[in-house]
Order: sequence, then structure tokens, then C-alpha cells
Amino acid sequence: MFRAAGRWVLRRSAGSEGVVAAPRNSGKWLTGALSASFRAPPDDVFALVTDLDRLPEWNRAVTKVLDRPAALAPGAEWVVKVRPAGLPSWRSRSWLEELDPQRRVFRHRSKADDKNPSHAEWLWQVDEEPEGSRLTVSWELHPMTAGRKFLAAPLRGRMLVTTEVPDSLAALARMLASGE
Repeated sequence: MFRAAGRWVLRRSAGSEGVVAAPRNSGKWLTGALSASFRAPPDDVFALVTDLDRLPEWNRAVTKVLDRPAALAPGAEWVVKVRPAGLPSWRSRSWLEELDPQRRVFRHRSKADDKNPSHAEWLWQVDEEPEGSRLTVSWELHPMTAGRKFLAAPLRGRMLVTTEVPDSLAALARMLASGE
């Protein structure tokens, strides 16, 4: 599902324990990944990441959960209101593609709740480490129209790598450390 595209640049992200992989000249899609270590049990990290009601607590781009399924199962849908820093808000609809608590894998697809076919694919994986756990979040942006391909996706991809995902991981670390 997640493809390597273009040449990769590895760099440390400020405020994060992880390493960011950001592509250059990625072609049809933009990909990235970031990992962070937590001094918390892997099951606690996975439970927090998959609790849709708590998304606005740790993802500052998500301002509100507008609609959620009764249970997370493949095909389940949810809608959130997103407002990344400096951008107007929009509704984003997501579909669950995989939820495996044993492997601690959470995979979903999201897109603006409009008729534009552009979408993003997200993979969240929690692994056990000697001191706790490691969360890796990977994403692919699939811009399907000229506006999204040449303007929105490069801007959004840069925001994900430099601020949004690192800030989310830092917020998760604070929540897990405080026992929230």
C-alpha cells in the first residue's frame, strides 16, 4: 500500500523523538512517515490513537468530531472538522480500512467531504520497545486534480512533515505521560 516515491530526505524533526522521511520530486503522490517513542504500554498508545472521540485532544488540526460510527470495523466512516494552521476549515470524511488490535495497526483513508477525488491514506502502527512503545504514522497524499496536485498537496505535505504530525505526536506524549 505505501510506496516509496522519488528520492528520500531524512531529517530530524524539531520537538520530536522521531525521524521524518520526506520525498522530493515524488510524482503522483506525496508520502511521509514519522515515529516517536513513548514510555507507555503499546496497548495504551493504540487505544488513544484509535479513540475517535479524543482526536481533537491530540490532533490540533481536528477541531471537532462531527459523526462517528458506533464501532470501528472495516468500512466504518467518520467525519471531522479540520482546520490546519493558516488554512480555512473543511469537513474530512474517513473510512476504516484495517483495525488489528493484536498487531496494533490502524489504517484509514480520508478526503475532503466534497466531490474532489483527492484523498490521503494513513497507517498508524504501534510497536513494543524495551522502554515502552513506538508509534509510526505514515501517509500518502493522492492529489487527483490540478489544484490539489500543484498547490494544495505540496503545501499540505509540508505542513504534515514540519508541524502537524510532530505536534500531534508531542501532544500524545503529554497525554500518555500525564495518564489522561
